[in-house]
Amino acid sequence: MNAQAAPTAAVLIIGDEILSGRTKDTNLNTIARFLAALGIDLMEARTVGDRQDQIVGALNALRATCDYVFTTGGIGPTHDDITADAVGAAFGVAVAEHPEALAILERRYGPGEFNAARRRMARIPEGGRLIANPVTDAPGFQVGNVFVMAGVPKIMEAMLQDVAPRLRTGALVHARTIRVLGVGEGAIAEVLRAAADARRDLSFGSYPFGFGGEGAVGTQLVIRGRDEAKVDLAEHDLCRELRSLGIDIAVT
Repeated sequence: MNAQAAPTAAVLIIGDEILSGRTKDTNLNTIARFLAALGIDLMEARTVGDRQDQIVGALNALRATCDYVFTTGGIGPTHDDITADAVGAAFGVAVAEHPEALAILERRYGPGEFNAARRRMARIPEGGRLIANPVTDAPGFQVGNVFVMAGVPKIMEAMLQDVAPRLRTGALVHARTIRVLGVGEGAIAEVLRAAADARRDLSFGSYPFGFGGEGAVGTQLVIRGRDEAKVDLAEHDLCRELRSLGIDIAVT
């Protein structure tokens, strides 16, 4: 798929609780959908634990190859919330209390509630720009092309509202789905390969369904590209080829 003009992004998910299986990550899916709606191509996603060297290494690798990096997790009040320090280390800058973040948190908590642990959430790498948090007020932050957000899905999703206006957008990707019924991917692999070879500026994907004794067996073929007319023509030609082979399809 031709994505020369499209901005690129990566996601870094941080937290031992994700790697242990104790917590199921949903943030990647939310961010992927958010980026797709802006015409930004998500190129890579990584998950690391609460270890500064891993966070720094992954972050530096991703920010060097993508226009934007989105991190989730590790900016709360507890000892294992080390993302701010890791981002500071990655950029080679100090981490200190941000006056605006401190003021936001002081307003949030009542007398005697703003303890040392909660004060940690005001620590931001030098030069960082705050990301608003309309759910609990404790802000995320942006340093360079890196957007650092909460791991709690509801909070992370709310933070994206403040992030969106800061991003360079690209042309939207159009998608068409052909539902092939009664046959598996192996039966149509060569047809799909020929279609992909003929239109290298588009993306062709194959996704089987109905295994495990649940419902009809089949395959979903997805065509994606930024030129809607080309996507529509590819869909038309692929449907025609499949029907000529006596294969039952439905277009969704």
